[in-house]
Amino acid sequence: MKQICVYCGSNPGKRTDYVAAARQLADTMLTRGISLVYGGARVGMMGELANRILDAGGEVCGVIPEALVSREVAHEGLTRLLVVKSMHERKAAMAELSDGFIALPGGFGTLDEFFEILTWAQLGFHRKPSALLNVAGYYDRLIAFLDHAVSETFIKEAHRQLIMCGTNPEEIISLMESYGAPDP
Repeated sequence: MKQICVYCGSNPGKRTDYVAAARQLADTMLTRGISLVYGGARVGMMGELANRILDAGGEVCGVIPEALVSREVAHEGLTRLLVVKSMHERKAAMAELSDGFIALPGGFGTLDEFFEILTWAQLGFHRKPSALLNVAGYYDRLIAFLDHAVSETFIKEAHRQLIMCGTNPEEIISLMESYGAPDP
């Protein structure tokens, strides 16, 4: 793994555990020599994650749509900032640049990006690992729902296995490094 895309909130959430996990993930990525690809904002968990890596001399590539740059949320101090026309272009660029994907806690945007990349994996468009970093039980109900969708036969068990889950960054990145994509 050379570059991991991290999806996360543009705000820090209400628990200090969320920001602490973003920092821990940054430290783990730095230790393993992994660069960050993310949404390009300077705010919230996104900003915390990027700043932690940048402050330690790591590389960070942000991908942000023009509409968000004009709202003055773009991080100006990144190693590389790609400004794209749309959210669709953002997701495609982030996927192209990354060797794997991690979702930290976040809202609609985080879930949208994570589930789109999972759908692409399900369809065989890529064979890269995807993981939920389940900080303070944030994703417990989502994981339970996904298991329910399997039991109701809306998601195949093989496709459910596309999502790795863990509670600490070391565990998640180790799982990602040993990941073998199932046949589509």
